[in-house]
Amino acid sequence: MNDTTYTIRIRPGNPADAPAVLDMLDAAVVWMNERGNTEQWGTMPYSRRPGGVERVERYLTENAPFIAESRGAPVGALVLDSGPSSQVPIAPAGEPERYVRLLVSDRRQAGRGIGAALLAHAVEETRRAGVELLRVDCWAGGGGELVAFYERNGFTPTERFLSGAWPGQVLARRVG
Repeated sequence: MNDTTYTIRIRPGNPADAPAVLDMLDAAVVWMNERGNTEQWGTMPYSRRPGGVERVERYLTENAPFIAESRGAPVGALVLDSGPSSQVPIAPAGEPERYVRLLVSDRRQAGRGIGAALLAHAVEETRRAGVELLRVDCWAGGGGELVAFYERNGFTPTERFLSGAWPGQVLARRVG
């Protein structure tokens, strides 16, 4: 979609953004399921998963959340942290890093560069913090489309992992 009037503004997130972030996560599950992808996030709405609401609320209070807006409405969310979650089998980098804990966009706005804009913002926030390494992990199943998305945005695959039966990929980007 090419709409030259479509602009994205990124602002700091806060706890009041939880309903919008949960709506985007729930819609992403539906979108994936409609395309036959039930392995990445399952079939249950994110907001109904045990711990899902609490996780989003924690992200918006304990981490560095950012909200992408267009025309005053939330269209994407990014959460940065200082390292990977202790709930996944990923080792810390061994150097200061910023870690993308969450990246989601409104699937009704797909193709408008929201995810890329949020990742570019993550790069700037990482530089601003004086940190040279930005990492992310993602689902490595299906046809590898999600890994390819991060590669198109300047990330390089580093290590693969399994979280139960869920195949994951860690990717890194040097920003210094």
